Amino acid sequence: MNQNTNQTEPMDIKRTTVGFALAKITTEQFATIDDNLPQQGAEIGIEINFRFSVSENKKMIGVFVNFAFQSEGKQFLIVEGGCHFKIKPEDWTDMLSANQTELTVSTGLLRHLATITVGTTRGILHAKTENTSFNKYHLPTINVTEVIDKDSVFRFNRENM
Repeated sequence: MNQNTNQTEPMDIKRTTVGFALAKITTEQFATIDDNLPQQGAEIGIEINFRFSVSENKKMIGVFVNFAFQSEGKQFLIVEGGCHFKIKPEDWTDMLSANQTELTVSTGLLRHLATITVGTTRGILHAKTENTSFNKYHLPTINVTEVIDKDSVFRFNRENM
Protein backbone atom coordinates (compact mmCIF):
# COMPACT_ATOMS: atom_id res chain seq x y z
CA MET A 1 0.00 0.00 0.00
CA ASN A 2 1.33 3.39 -0.96
CA GLN A 3 0.74 6.41 1.25
CA ASN A 4 1.55 9.95 0.32
CA THR A 5 3.19 11.54 3.36
CA ASN A 6 4.33 14.61 1.47
CA GLN A 7 1.57 17.07 2.26
CA THR A 8 1.90 20.75 1.56
CA GLU A 9 0.02 23.71 2.97
CA PRO A 10 -0.93 26.79 1.01
CA MET A 11 1.53 29.58 1.74
CA ASP A 12 -1.18 32.12 2.58
CA ILE A 13 -2.43 30.30 5.69
CA LYS A 14 -1.66 32.43 8.75
CA ARG A 15 -0.73 30.68 11.98
CA THR A 16 -3.52 31.02 14.55
CA THR A 17 -1.75 29.70 17.61
CA VAL A 18 0.90 31.49 19.62
CA GLY A 19 3.41 29.72 21.80
CA PHE A 20 3.83 31.16 25.26
CA ALA A 21 4.85 30.29 28.81
CA LEU A 22 3.71 31.78 32.09
CA ALA A 23 6.96 33.34 33.27
CA LYS A 24 5.88 35.27 36.35
CA ILE A 25 2.89 35.91 38.62
CA THR A 26 2.59 39.14 40.59
CA THR A 27 0.27 40.51 43.22
CA GLU A 28 0.01 44.10 42.04
CA GLN A 29 -2.42 45.27 44.73
CA PHE A 30 -4.12 43.79 47.74
CA ALA A 31 -6.09 45.62 50.41
CA THR A 32 -8.77 44.84 52.94
CA ILE A 33 -10.62 47.70 54.58
CA ASP A 34 -12.18 46.48 57.82
CA ASP A 35 -14.12 49.70 58.41
CA ASN A 36 -15.94 49.23 55.09
CA LEU A 37 -16.79 45.54 55.55
CA PRO A 38 -20.47 45.21 54.60
CA GLN A 39 -23.18 44.19 57.01
CA GLN A 40 -24.90 40.81 56.62
CA GLY A 41 -27.27 40.94 53.63
CA ALA A 42 -25.86 44.15 52.15
CA GLU A 43 -25.67 44.40 48.36
CA ILE A 44 -22.17 43.89 47.01
CA GLY A 45 -20.76 45.00 43.68
CA ILE A 46 -17.49 44.25 41.96
CA GLU A 47 -15.67 46.59 39.60
CA ILE A 48 -13.40 44.79 37.14
CA ASN A 49 -10.60 46.33 35.08
CA PHE A 50 -8.17 44.70 32.68
CA ARG A 51 -4.83 46.19 31.67
CA PHE A 52 -2.29 44.90 29.15
CA SER A 53 1.37 45.75 28.58
CA VAL A 54 4.28 44.45 26.58
CA SER A 55 8.03 44.28 27.05
CA GLU A 56 9.68 44.47 23.67
CA ASN A 57 13.12 43.47 24.98
CA LYS A 58 11.85 40.44 26.91
CA LYS A 59 9.19 39.52 24.34
CA MET A 60 6.58 39.36 27.07
CA ILE A 61 2.93 40.30 27.41
CA GLY A 62 1.65 41.37 30.82
CA VAL A 63 -2.01 40.90 31.69
CA PHE A 64 -3.39 42.52 34.83
CA VAL A 65 -6.88 42.26 36.28
CA ASN A 66 -8.13 44.40 39.15
CA PHE A 67 -11.18 43.54 41.24
CA ALA A 68 -12.61 46.07 43.68
CA PHE A 69 -15.40 44.79 45.93
CA GLN A 70 -17.72 47.51 47.17
CA SER A 71 -20.85 47.99 49.21
CA GLU A 72 -22.80 51.20 49.72
CA GLY A 73 -20.28 53.07 47.56
CA LYS A 74 -17.29 52.02 49.69
CA GLN A 75 -14.55 49.64 48.64
CA PHE A 76 -13.75 46.95 51.18
CA LEU A 77 -11.58 44.49 49.27
CA ILE A 78 -9.17 45.11 46.38
CA VAL A 79 -7.04 42.57 44.57
CA GLU A 80 -5.02 42.95 41.38
CA GLY A 81 -3.08 40.08 39.92
CA GLY A 82 -0.67 40.04 37.04
CA CYS A 83 0.52 37.28 34.77
CA HIS A 84 3.59 37.82 32.64
CA PHE A 85 3.73 35.62 29.55
CA LYS A 86 6.91 34.94 27.58
CA ILE A 87 6.03 34.70 23.89
CA LYS A 88 7.82 32.29 21.57
CA PRO A 89 10.28 34.46 19.55
CA GLU A 90 9.00 33.48 16.09
CA ASP A 91 5.41 34.13 17.18
CA TRP A 92 6.41 37.53 18.56
CA THR A 93 7.97 38.31 15.19
CA ASP A 94 4.77 37.25 13.41
CA MET A 95 2.80 39.78 15.49
CA LEU A 96 5.19 42.64 14.66
CA SER A 97 4.45 45.12 11.91
CA ALA A 98 6.81 45.21 8.91
CA ASN A 99 8.65 48.25 10.31
CA GLN A 100 8.71 46.65 13.79
CA THR A 101 7.08 49.66 15.46
CA GLU A 102 3.81 47.94 16.35
CA LEU A 103 2.86 44.65 17.96
CA THR A 104 -0.68 43.46 17.26
CA VAL A 105 -2.02 40.94 19.77
CA SER A 106 -5.15 39.14 18.62
CA THR A 107 -8.42 39.19 20.51
CA GLY A 108 -8.27 35.41 20.88
CA LEU A 109 -4.83 35.46 22.50
CA LEU A 110 -5.77 38.35 24.79
CA ARG A 111 -8.89 36.47 25.92
CA HIS A 112 -6.92 33.31 26.59
CA LEU A 113 -4.24 35.11 28.61
CA ALA A 114 -6.91 37.11 30.47
CA THR A 115 -8.75 33.91 31.42
CA ILE A 116 -5.53 32.51 32.90
CA THR A 117 -4.95 35.78 34.77
CA VAL A 118 -8.48 35.83 36.24
CA GLY A 119 -8.02 32.29 37.55
CA THR A 120 -4.63 33.17 38.98
CA THR A 121 -6.06 36.26 40.69
CA ARG A 122 -8.82 34.11 42.16
CA GLY A 123 -6.10 32.01 43.78
CA ILE A 124 -4.27 35.11 45.02
CA LEU A 125 -7.49 36.34 46.64
CA HIS A 126 -8.07 33.03 48.39
CA ALA A 127 -4.49 32.78 49.63
CA LYS A 128 -4.49 36.35 50.94
CA THR A 129 -7.86 36.07 52.71
CA GLU A 130 -7.67 32.52 54.04
CA ASN A 131 -8.74 32.36 57.71
CA THR A 132 -10.07 35.93 57.65
CA SER A 133 -13.57 37.40 57.53
CA PHE A 134 -12.86 38.41 53.91
CA ASN A 135 -12.51 34.80 52.69
CA LYS A 136 -16.24 34.52 51.99
CA TYR A 137 -15.90 36.94 49.06
CA HIS A 138 -15.06 35.17 45.83
CA LEU A 139 -14.43 36.26 42.29
CA PRO A 140 -17.29 35.44 39.97
CA THR A 141 -16.76 33.66 36.70
CA ILE A 142 -15.88 36.19 34.04
CA ASN A 143 -16.87 35.91 30.39
CA VAL A 144 -13.83 37.59 28.87
CA THR A 145 -15.43 37.53 25.41
CA GLU A 146 -17.80 40.23 26.65
CA VAL A 147 -14.95 42.34 27.98
CA ILE A 148 -12.21 41.89 25.37
CA ASP A 149 -13.67 42.48 21.94
CA LYS A 150 -10.81 43.64 19.73
CA ASP A 151 -7.13 43.18 19.01
CA SER A 152 -4.67 45.38 20.91
CA VAL A 153 -1.94 47.27 19.14
CA PHE A 154 1.15 48.28 21.13
CA ARG A 155 3.40 50.92 19.60
CA PHE A 156 7.13 51.03 20.21
CA ASN A 157 8.96 54.34 20.36
CA ARG A 158 11.79 54.27 17.83
CA GLU A 159 12.83 57.95 18.17
CA ASN A 160 15.73 57.24 20.53
CA MET A 161 17.22 54.40 18.49
